[in-house]
Amino acid sequence: MMPQGNTKQTVDRTPVKRSAPSRKRKRKQHSKAPFVLFCLLLISIAALILVHMTDIGDKIKKLPQAFTYPTDYEEYVLRYCAEYDCDPVLVFSVIKVESSFDPNAVSDVGARGLMQLMEDAFNWIKFRLGDDRGYTFDDVFDPKLNIQYGTYYLSYLMEKYNGSIELSAAAYHCGMGLVDSWIDDGTIDPENFRVSDIPDENDQTANYVEKIRDAYEHYKEILSSSHEVSE
Repeated sequence: MMPQGNTKQTVDRTPVKRSAPSRKRKRKQHSKAPFVLFCLLLISIAALILVHMTDIGDKIKKLPQAFTYPTDYEEYVLRYCAEYDCDPVLVFSVIKVESSFDPNAVSDVGARGLMQLMEDAFNWIKFRLGDDRGYTFDDVFDPKLNIQYGTYYLSYLMEKYNGSIELSAAAYHCGMGLVDSWIDDGTIDPENFRVSDIPDENDQTANYVEKIRDAYEHYKEILSSSHEVSE
């Protein structure tokens, strides 16, 4: 007989491979609606750009002009142009050429402010306006007062010289007396004025008139496009 006792039974520990449960994965069906809407949006934007391409191009071209030819102090310019029946395009042009919109500008000959008024011109305008507000020439750096007096002076010159921007600009630069003398002695013809007719010794005035004319053309385009003045 075989001895009785604890007998060890060998256990098969080899892991049993179990088949994975069957999982049927459903493919997610993505909606195409957002993609279609995005495409439609791009098409709409492209269409708008094409339709307004010319307008956008024109505005982009005018951006540099907005910096080169600013329209600061337009509230005062438009206010006093309406009061004195003056062309705001001309006023902006004079401010641009005279001071580049620096209210504290002072010239070598003592002209002051935005429109570079001389003291004798300031006193003459003050007398003409009957201005008893107590202002002195030291107050001419104030943009509002400077534009008021300068605009009145330009309106007077434009009336005197029958709406001639060139003759008015020349008189603004070198004085009415000298321009009147050119007219009186036949140096220039007010009915057929040419900048080249200005005497050579007054070439600075001729150059000034050319600058005013150039600025005038730019401001006429800028202000007309912004509907600030009528064409």
